[in-house]
Amino acid sequence: MKTLHHLHRPLGSTGLNVSPLGLGTVKLGRDQGVKYPEGFRIPDDREAADLIALARDLGINLIDTAPAYGRSEERLGPLLHGQRHQWVIVSKTGEEFVGGQSQFDFSAAHTRRSVERSLQRLETDYIDLVLVHSDGNDLDILRGTEVYATLERLKDEGLIRGFGFSGKTADGGLLALERGDCAMVTYNLNEQAEKPVIDHAQAHGRGILIKKALASGHAALAPGVDPVRASFELVLGHPGVASAIVGTINPLHLAHNVDIAAEVLDR
Repeated sequence: MKTLHHLHRPLGSTGLNVSPLGLGTVKLGRDQGVKYPEGFRIPDDREAADLIALARDLGINLIDTAPAYGRSEERLGPLLHGQRHQWVIVSKTGEEFVGGQSQFDFSAAHTRRSVERSLQRLETDYIDLVLVHSDGNDLDILRGTEVYATLERLKDEGLIRGFGFSGKTADGGLLALERGDCAMVTYNLNEQAEKPVIDHAQAHGRGILIKKALASGHAALAPGVDPVRASFELVLGHPGVASAIVGTINPLHLAHNVDIAAEVLDR
């Protein structure tokens, strides 16, 4: 069984070293309003603990969560008890999921309250990276709200180690990297509009995390081409990418993803 232990890489200039695949945890806390092709059951605590243990054994050290992921953060706190030093934890601010609907607030007061609540839920005294969960109005958020200035203060206070932006546009990602440590961008076989953000980050020592690396819609690939392998060859083949977040709760899928990623990177 291949692992990623020997393939960790720097996340920009944050000082953090991360596995090339990270574990996304939306499915640990939320099963409403999610865009997956098939329904799923939220894992119970034993299943979630086993999944996290498997991820760690496979060399994954990055775990991605958010307040908008339902109960994900509050479940991860106990699940990661005694393991905090082994994980790079990424969370978000700006989006809440309430009553089946997303709500957005990028004010200074909400940003601080959100991060302090995440610290409590995750049962930790620092979060490695907090990203702004954009509603799509990337430039308006960065230019017209207090969210980035507040995250800078929280970093100065030692409550977070780094901050950045999970946006939806190339312009937003580029602007976010002027002050932020990291950007999370969509990049896959079907969507590559945000590639300029990755190129810019590589040239300027900023970190890049990839969301939706295994987007659906691989039907355009030639027969016999493995969509997971083709996706990882594209995404992990870009030297500006630190890690791609995979959100599976299926242990076999997770092990397969790690096996393919290790093969791609070890060539």
